[in-house]
Amino acid sequence: MKLRTLLVTSVALAFAGGAQAATEIVIATVNNGHMIEMQKLAPHFEKANPDIKLKWVTLEEGVLRQRVTTDIATKGGQFDVMTIGMYETLIWSKRHWLTEIRPDAAYDIDDLLPAVRSGLSVEGKLYAAPFYGESSMLMYRKDLADKAGIRFADRPTWNDVKAAAAKMHDPQAGVYGICLRGKPGWGDNVAFLSTMANSFGAQWFDMSWKPQLDSKPWKDAVGFYTDLLKNYGPPGSSANSFNEILALFNEGKCGMWVDASIAASFITDPKQSKVADKVAFAQGPYAVTEKGANWLWAWALAIPSSTRNAAAAQRFISWATSKDYISLVAHERGWAAVPTGTRKSTYANPEFMKAARFAEAEKKALDSANPNDATLPRSPYVGVQFAAIPEFQSIGIAVGQQMSAVLAGKTTVDAALAASQTAADREMRKAGYYK
Repeated sequence: MKLRTLLVTSVALAFAGGAQAATEIVIATVNNGHMIEMQKLAPHFEKANPDIKLKWVTLEEGVLRQRVTTDIATKGGQFDVMTIGMYETLIWSKRHWLTEIRPDAAYDIDDLLPAVRSGLSVEGKLYAAPFYGESSMLMYRKDLADKAGIRFADRPTWNDVKAAAAKMHDPQAGVYGICLRGKPGWGDNVAFLSTMANSFGAQWFDMSWKPQLDSKPWKDAVGFYTDLLKNYGPPGSSANSFNEILALFNEGKCGMWVDASIAASFITDPKQSKVADKVAFAQGPYAVTEKGANWLWAWALAIPSSTRNAAAAQRFISWATSKDYISLVAHERGWAAVPTGTRKSTYANPEFMKAARFAEAEKKALDSANPNDATLPRSPYVGVQFAAIPEFQSIGIAVGQQMSAVLAGKTTVDAALAASQTAADREMRKAGYYK
């Protein structure tokens, strides 16, 4: 009798333990500042949702892309929530690799900025929720510009920037005229170079899907970029991505920086930037056209179709991309620290607009970016700093390696673009775009 009672009690305890066991969701994310902050604030979510346990896998941008792409393509099921961008969202949703995001009415989906929501939707359905959105813009040291007698137009030309870089460049004092991405990757140096090339009148593919990397506009853009960094950039630019340049800028070592608008919230933060009170902003520079001169991107949270924890993942994403989360960051860290570029209500908030000196320039850049019309000649693809086709990832990686090699002095501009053209042509032929 005692043994039977013991067995019944053990079974009951086992069921009770099972009922109380939290669902663990694994979140793959990038090691950018706002994502690190999300992890710090995650206990707020776990306290409100005791049935869900969060496990984080935080990776450098290039590694993250490789890991999540491999996992989702093989249906590995390693992650329940993935941090992806507009490029992946547009392609993966069409392959049925992503679960539609369906937040409740309290989420207020119509509050999302139209350009960002559109870039993460296919046929009107949202497949990734924006954690932060960004365009690109010129960030510069106003104290150095004033000292050199430089006044930038709202959208300066690349020649204006080059002239300013020459005047600001003072390596003996530890200041470099301009810092730009050089680290190879389709989302690294190629993201920046695409916008620069767009403004020189370039495009990735013509209307017949033929690569245009050996065209004059590409040669003009890459030649200009190379001269700019070799003459006025920091040493080792071929290895610099967002985080490396952010550290340089915050130490006061960059006169100018053209990159993601999200950087503005970090370089104006006196807790991490030595030049926080000396920074000003302008729109992305252009050469012959303003079309495609600044990019459009969002780091967003998505649910792979392979997950077994879709409901828990949806609950977490709704929390992390909500108006309430933005208010939580504002309460804990201040309005200048909130993730931006996602919601109309953020820019309608007078506290945010007062705290974030960059907000007006950032919103203008976001509103001006048009992924459906980003090049001077007509192009068959959607995207500003990428072409939303599956083949672009491998093409962009190959091109990025060539561009980085130019900066490192291992090859010439002409040779690098010729090799890039050959690689792109091979990929497009193999994929059947033309014979």
